[in-house]
Amino acid sequence: MLIFAIESSCDETACAIVKDGREVISNIVFSQIKTHQKFGGVVPEVAAREHLESIGPVIKETFEQAQIKPSEIDAFSSTVGPGLVGCLLVGLNAAKTLSLVYNKPYIGVNHLQAHVCANFIESDLKPPFMCLLVSGGHTQVIYVKDFNDQTIVASTIDDAIGEVYDKVARLMGLPYPGGIMLDKLAQEGNPFSFKLPEAKVAEDEFSFSGLKTALLRLTQSFKDKEMPIKDICASFQERVSDTLIKKTLNLADKFNCKTIVCAGGVAANSELRKKLFALDEKGYKTYAPKMKYCTDNAAMVGSCAYFNPIKCENPLELEVFSRA
Repeated sequence: MLIFAIESSCDETACAIVKDGREVISNIVFSQIKTHQKFGGVVPEVAAREHLESIGPVIKETFEQAQIKPSEIDAFSSTVGPGLVGCLLVGLNAAKTLSLVYNKPYIGVNHLQAHVCANFIESDLKPPFMCLLVSGGHTQVIYVKDFNDQTIVASTIDDAIGEVYDKVARLMGLPYPGGIMLDKLAQEGNPFSFKLPEAKVAEDEFSFSGLKTALLRLTQSFKDKEMPIKDICASFQERVSDTLIKKTLNLADKFNCKTIVCAGGVAANSELRKKLFALDEKGYKTYAPKMKYCTDNAAMVGSCAYFNPIKCENPLELEVFSRA
């Protein structure tokens, strides 16, 4: 089954053609990072306009790269939410239009479930498994009992971890998007230079507000002297990755689950991946998407449309939504 997928929930205009949920035939991503860097973050109205300008060329390039005609596609899909409403509407309307023009089904996809499904691409992964979903908008642990049976068993009570990375990076004067630069600098620092706090919350909760406050005070303490940025980045990253993996592992054991996967943009983080894959030595089976499928892309949308579509009587009546 060939599915044409569109992702436009935030600041990437992406299209892909995916076969049977696992094989990527073509995958095109147009990033708006350079546009939003001067603002220090994503501006929704600007992002929506960029999507409108780029969606046509990206669709065309996706078909050309695959050497496949639109009439050969079995279904068209797009992200319905959560995300920025104006941005989502661009992808939704494009996919629905293609569906009507070529008389093929339209499939709506949940953005968070698409990130989980990124692990199915070019892999043999099958449920059940425990998934740590970490991105700029979400921090969750999801128990995936079956392809279309997923339960959130833990989530953040304040900022998502990707947002925390960007805010902490801003404290040290790092450019947007700060998470990438912070990770790079952390690899050159001492992760045990500073002892940072871990929130004492329930097993089904994450909290990083106290950690942000600790980082604010730490950076302010170097007002009159040079700040050891690399060591601060490394210490922050050590605390975050340890907290995320430890809580996910505890929940996996609670559900008697020996397969643990990671998904979302922060799944590209070097220390988090290192700690995740180290669990293999303890008898767990671990997965994480290839780096290009961690951040927003349409290949994961095509996989999700195959394995875990939004179910409704008339998919063409689906509307976008901003929050999960």
